Formats: sequence, C-alpha cells, structure tokens
Amino acid sequence: MTRARGTDDAGFEVYAVSRWPRLLRTAYLLTGHHHDAEDLVQAALVKAYARWERVVRADDPDAYVWRIMINADHDRVRRSRIRESLTTRFPERTVGDRADQVVARDVLTAALQRLPARQRAAVVLRYVEDRTETEVAALLGVRVGTVRSRSARGLEKLRADRAVRDLRAAGGQEVMFRAGAGERAHR
Repeated sequence: MTRARGTDDAGFEVYAVSRWPRLLRTAYLLTGHHHDAEDLVQAALVKAYARWERVVRADDPDAYVWRIMINADHDRVRRSRIRESLTTRFPERTVGDRADQVVARDVLTAALQRLPARQRAAVVLRYVEDRTETEVAALLGVRVGTVRSRSARGLEKLRADRAVRDLRAAGGQEVMFRAGAGERAHR
C-alpha cells in the first residue's frame, strides 16, 4: 500500500513519531507480546499512510488510526489458527542419532539367533511380545514351569553372550523391538 509522495509526508512523519509510544503501548496490551505489538503498529501506520488524506480530514485522526490498528489486530487474530504461547524453552524435542540403537538391535538379534530354538521362542514371546507365561505356555504347548525355565536359561545365555556384554559395557543402550501390539524396551 503506497501512495504518491505529496506535500503532507512531513505531517505524517510528525504524526507517526509523536503517536508511536501510545500506539505501541495499546498494541502491546492487545497482543501481549512486544514484537507483535511493533508489527501491529507498523501495519496500522502503513495503512494510515496509504489513506493519509482521509485520516487528516477525519474529525478525530487518532481515533481513525486506532480503528485501523484494532481492525488489523482482529485480522491478525483471525488469521492465526494455532495459538501461540510464550515459553522460555523450545517445545521441540531433539531426536538423537539412532545409529547406536540399530547396532544394539543387530547385536541382540544375532544373540537371539544363537539361542536354541525353544529358548529363543520362550524369550521372544515372553519379553519381546510381552505375553504372560500362561499365554506363552499355551502357544508353545508346554507347561508354565517349562516356559519359566526356558526363559530363565535363555536370558542367562543372553547375559553371558560376549557381544551383549560388550554392548552393555559400552553404554547399556536401550533396544527397541517392534512387537505385535506395541514397542517394549529391553537392555
């Protein structure tokens, strides 16, 4: 919004400089944020400059500019669909490098493959799939006590596995497995 520079540009400059503090104070009360208030006053003054001849001819030029500012604030609020909230920290969470998790998952998968098939089935169903001992017993067609002993032996072998020990000594990374119903963390 521009207009041809006329003879009354000096009048607008005097008006803008003299009214800036009051307009800014009101804009701050409207927006609640200093930077938004400055933007709002600038937008109002740009519109007032484009209509300066009408502003000067009005009965109350201040009321005319204030109305421009209030309408600009209404437009600003209407356009903002996401409400902003001021905070002292960033809401985004940083996502770390997942290369360590991929390596840890590969190590644990290889260690599981080194278990005997029955122990591996008991450990995977019990701890990765997060099933109860009763469910695992029904799925494997064995007694609950057998599930307990196979799971315990399997976990003992996993803890004794050199690659798993090295992984735990390197930092004990959590390993995420995609389970049927969700995800479960294992060390």
